[in-house]
Amino acid sequence: MSDIDLPLPQRTELNAPYWDSLAQCQLSFQRCRRCGHAWLPARTECPSCLEADWHWQPASGHAKLVSWVVFHIAYHEAFKNRLPYNVAIVELAEGPRLISNVVGLAEPGDLTIDQALKLRIEREGDFALPRFEPA
Repeated sequence: MSDIDLPLPQRTELNAPYWDSLAQCQLSFQRCRRCGHAWLPARTECPSCLEADWHWQPASGHAKLVSWVVFHIAYHEAFKNRLPYNVAIVELAEGPRLISNVVGLAEPGDLTIDQALKLRIEREGDFALPRFEPA
């Protein structure tokens, strides 16, 4: 691990329930009470119907791989000791997509489109982060 601090997310009043649920080993997302659309990251209104009536819902932890890239060059000093690593777009079984990493692989690029994944929460500093591993 590098002595350089990792760039970590900013906690806000809006996204606090997301970070709190991860700290409790649960991934949550927002769902619109009007149209049923589900999304991440946190926002004040539904991206589908623009309604501001939504709630937080726990995710099952099941997901599939939509896309990924494997980095062989560190574009931030804090990541140089992690090379190579993947950055993936993961679709939760409930519909929302998020950017994450797929861990627990022999090689960071041992991935396939629509690969079944399961949630694995890992700590980075004061944050619990959602990562995924092959199901």
